[in-house]
Amino acid sequence: MAYTSVNWNVEEDEFDEYVWDKATAQFWLDTRVPVSNDRGDWRTLTDSEKGVINKVVGGLALLDTLQSEEGVNVMREDARTRKEVGVINDFLMMESIHAKSYGTILSTLNDQKTIDDTFHWMNNDPRMQYKVRRINEIYQNGNNLEKKVASVFLEGILYYSNFFTPLWYRGNNKLANLSEVIKLVIRDESVHGTYLGYKFQQAFAELTPDEQTRFRAWMDDLLADLLENEFAFTEVVYAPIQMVEDVKQFVRYNANKAMNNMGFAAIFNHAAIEDINPIVMNGISTETANHDFFSQVGAGYLMGNAEAMSDEDYDF
Repeated sequence: MAYTSVNWNVEEDEFDEYVWDKATAQFWLDTRVPVSNDRGDWRTLTDSEKGVINKVVGGLALLDTLQSEEGVNVMREDARTRKEVGVINDFLMMESIHAKSYGTILSTLNDQKTIDDTFHWMNNDPRMQYKVRRINEIYQNGNNLEKKVASVFLEGILYYSNFFTPLWYRGNNKLANLSEVIKLVIRDESVHGTYLGYKFQQAFAELTPDEQTRFRAWMDDLLADLLENEFAFTEVVYAPIQMVEDVKQFVRYNANKAMNNMGFAAIFNHAAIEDINPIVMNGISTETANHDFFSQVGAGYLMGNAEAMSDEDYDF
């Protein structure tokens, strides 16, 4: 049988091309964001603050390594269209860039011993390892729908407890370049979660009502398990800077967003999440451009321009 070329002039699903255009327009590299300019702010932080930031950045490095090496790859196997494979390939590249970016942050701001200690922690912390084992087990053995749910939960919920701190410091006019990297990542993950949620909805609609009920029960059990672990992780990591409850509220907020991406109602009522830290929410809503699916390349990132960013670059 002859191998045929993908024809981008033939429309299979118009959303594939739309996401391709958005995702490729947002391409960026960590080498264009001068994290070294944050060293002055870094020296003003307490050891506890530095420890929390290193752990959340290190945690993101581990989670994005999983996503770049396993998570995005397995989505390709269940692609509904050939253009979807191209979109997934773009996602895979960006997840590798994300994973590298976290290493850039750690190596720029820390001495070698601290870097080694952080990598040792992320590779051995029981809560971190529980997340990656639980998600990767689904990537390796789950069906089409289960893998998409695992990916949406990872990128849409488990990442966000780690995103909280950089956004908080940016709102307090510190670590502007570190947070710029994080906000570029958030913008990418917004696209990934929306797209995979859309593809999930297409496949979920093909199940019978009984199959949908059984699947929803499985999904709810998975979410409850992941959230229990995430809240326990939060209690340990954020206790030194007294932000445990703020982060938990932020995780609940993003759990609702993840469920919405897959076509389901929010699981936490508005009263349970109404007290999201306004500094962090402002960072989420403005990030590089806008924290939504339709955002473009960030104001602080210029392809081919390696000059340091000034304060004016962050006036949105």
